[in-house]
Parts: sequence; C-alpha cells; structure tokens
Amino acid sequence: MLANSNATANLAVKDLAKAKAFYEGTLGLKQVDDMGNELVVYKSGDTVINVYHSEFAGTNKATAVTWTVGDEIGSVVKSLKSKGVAFEHFEMPGLSLEGDIHVGYGMKVAWFKDPDGNILNLVDK
Repeated sequence: MLANSNATANLAVKDLAKAKAFYEGTLGLKQVDDMGNELVVYKSGDTVINVYHSEFAGTNKATAVTWTVGDEIGSVVKSLKSKGVAFEHFEMPGLSLEGDIHVGYGMKVAWFKDPDGNILNLVDK
C-alpha cells in the first residue's frame, strides 16, 4: 500500500530559530517552505524533513533521522566537528570506535544531536 509513497521525517524542536541556525547553517540543508513560528521544511536529497515547534521536543531517545553519506562519512564527520557538532559515543556489541565513527557489521556510523537533543546519524551504506 505505501511501498511507492515518499516518507518524511518530522523533528520536534522547542526553539525554531535555533533549529533553523543548526539545520541550515551547520548541516547545510536548504529551506523549501516556512510556515512562520510553527514549521520549516528542508530539502535533503530526494526527501524533505519537517522541523516543527513542539513542547515535546527532544523527548525521543532513539535515532530520528539517518543520512546515507557513503564513503564521505569521514569528511562529513570532520566538517561537522569543525562547526561545533559533538558526536555521541556508544558501547555497542560488535562495534568498535574509530575516532567518532562506530565501525562494525560492514558499516560505519556516527551519531550526533541537534540543539533539542534529537538523535541524528550518518551511515556509510
């Protein structure tokens, strides 16, 4: 039923202006729609991400958005670090940590948070 339909990520934030600075300035996403103080829509590859104001921002304790960056994962991590992004380090069975990148199971993954604590990540595959 939904196999051929696009899906959109939705991220709740407390401060939309602060979120805009992060998603546009730090991550480099392009804004494609702005609905005042309630919602901003960003283009990311062939998809969009809705960033919206909510009192429940930052309450999700799981990964909210994943970007597949391929072999560029090392350079993307380095670039984001230079912009002040702090990467999360987790103890996970089967994964070892190489700098800020978790490696294992034939993949590389790096996790970080937005200003509201939404968990975001990069993966090479």
